[in-house]
Amino acid sequence: MNILIIEDEPGIYNFLKAGLEEEGYHITIASDGIQGIEKFHHSTPDLVLLDWMLPGMHGIDVCKEIRKNDRTIPILFLTAKDTVRETIDGLRAGANDYIKKPFSFEELLERIKIHFRNKLEDEILTLGDISLNKSSYQVLYKNEEISFTQKEFALLEFLIRNKGKICTRDEIIDKVWNIKFEYDTGVIDVFMNSLRKKLYMDKENGKIKTVRGVGYIAND
Repeated sequence: MNILIIEDEPGIYNFLKAGLEEEGYHITIASDGIQGIEKFHHSTPDLVLLDWMLPGMHGIDVCKEIRKNDRTIPILFLTAKDTVRETIDGLRAGANDYIKKPFSFEELLERIKIHFRNKLEDEILTLGDISLNKSSYQVLYKNEEISFTQKEFALLEFLIRNKGKICTRDEIIDKVWNIKFEYDTGVIDVFMNSLRKKLYMDKENGKIKTVRGVGYIAND
């Protein structure tokens, strides 16, 4: 799971990064609000830890901006503020949770686990007659269960999450294969051919179309 930490105090974000990476999470750091929005769009996080007071852009505004693009990602405020009014403001901006500084790392970790568990239990992605269930690791096509490999499942999930947007080959290699260096993207074709065959698609009429020389796009 990928966590984006938007926090301007190095002592806090380095502490969180070390502890969460030890728990197996992949961490991205942004040290101001504007950079936080940029990294949200480029790192595809599964959860955001968001400071209340940030340079460049207030945490409340960052939260609102994230919610314009993603209605389901868990957002947890980390803040020294603890009045009822501020708590309400944070929740109204779209936050899922609120933890006061200084906090126990163990408490934060448990809250993160709860939000991930709730997110997985509730999350079903759809593309036309295709539904993908994150919690049960199932793909259904017209209510018929289709057996997918782990990488096929991850590829389909990435394309559905980004439906309506062209996903370049470099983005797919980066986000699905987690390869950050130059790599032969021809491997994508092998998995895409298998995925299409299982879902009775072809290049022209299926829900996932090839954008020649660029990548793929999924549309309902």
